[in-house]
Amino acid sequence: MVRIKPFKGLRPLPQHVQQVTAPPYDVLSSDEARRMADGNDMSMLHVSKPEIDLPSGTNIYSEEVYRKGAENLESLRRKGVLRQDERSCYYLYRLQMGNHVQTGLVAAASVDDYLAERIKKHEFTRPDKEDDRTKHILCSKSQSGPVFCIFRADPALMRTFDVVVGGKPEYDFEASDGIRHTLWVINDDRTIDTVTAAFASYDRIFIADGHHRSAAGARAALALREKTPGHNGNEEFNYFLTVIFPEEQLQIMAYNRVMKDLNGMSEADLLERLESIFKIEAVRDLAYAEPKQPHSYGMYMSGKWRRLTAKDTSSYADDPVESLDVQFLQRNVLQPMFGIENPRTDKRIDFVGGIRGLAELQRLVDSGGFKVAFALFPTTVEQLIRVANADKVMPPKSTWFEPKLRDGMVIHLIE
Repeated sequence: MVRIKPFKGLRPLPQHVQQVTAPPYDVLSSDEARRMADGNDMSMLHVSKPEIDLPSGTNIYSEEVYRKGAENLESLRRKGVLRQDERSCYYLYRLQMGNHVQTGLVAAASVDDYLAERIKKHEFTRPDKEDDRTKHILCSKSQSGPVFCIFRADPALMRTFDVVVGGKPEYDFEASDGIRHTLWVINDDRTIDTVTAAFASYDRIFIADGHHRSAAGARAALALREKTPGHNGNEEFNYFLTVIFPEEQLQIMAYNRVMKDLNGMSEADLLERLESIFKIEAVRDLAYAEPKQPHSYGMYMSGKWRRLTAKDTSSYADDPVESLDVQFLQRNVLQPMFGIENPRTDKRIDFVGGIRGLAELQRLVDSGGFKVAFALFPTTVEQLIRVANADKVMPPKSTWFEPKLRDGMVIHLIE
């Protein structure tokens, strides 16, 4: 049984939604956030990355940063930019990027389900990042950035969604990056009860993106439970903000790799070693180098694209982690040939989200800062679910989700 519930969302007034909502806090550096929010005092970046309002060089993990974020959120409420719904609601949030459309349910998800692993994870988290978001939640008493989750949809629930999106949306706008964002409010008891009951029939849902946010939501809840004698489990702090999408609507892009050196090998040495594992074909340009199937890779080096196709992948076909393209490349190429033992920490490797395309890989190598690039076939949603169901962990930088949810569409207050 998966427990979700409606909540009294704190939301921008419709006339302010484009100015308020912002990219997730963890896809922008402090400098990028400062530039993006410049001249816009309504931007959620003043809440999610409040160091932008303090002197450059301020420790982003200092208490004054978290206090500033809380002050900025309160200021937006006081000025009437944000207003809390009078009754508990669910919300449907649709994103459209080109021809791709996905519609998810905005809901408060149970911390206890997360702790009991009914909300399944597939990534390790870093303690410093957990600490950061936990302090942010406790100080601001809110969650403005949702956890991106997946569920296996059933036809009856999707028909309910269809009825909702047939009505008038509360918000409908196109952000500066060309992504269209649309939000509907679900505030009638019958639909709310239908949605709650539908999720109660599931034994699990899956985190796609936002592992640090979910871990921080759980840690904040545990801290507040200690300070709240007699808590009954229904308090808002026992839930965290999610948007839950049907698995078949998700779009995962590749997370590509670029290497700063050849680890002492010549290019001829590298190609000779690769030929023992891959069939190697020269291709005319990047348009032909895009991997079209699992265990095929594009490689760019010295102005030339090549297509690499693995000769034998049978050894690890049944293992949900070892069968992944990212792990095959790590196990057979990056570790033995380039000496990359830990891609999380090795400074000789970098990662490029698939949204930037193969042209970005080519540019990075041509600039002289990198020697070789590898383009991968994207991890599938089914592969992600297999890893999570096996209680295993994906290799670092395995998935790049697009389009990105915006912070501030609906804020969950934990008090």
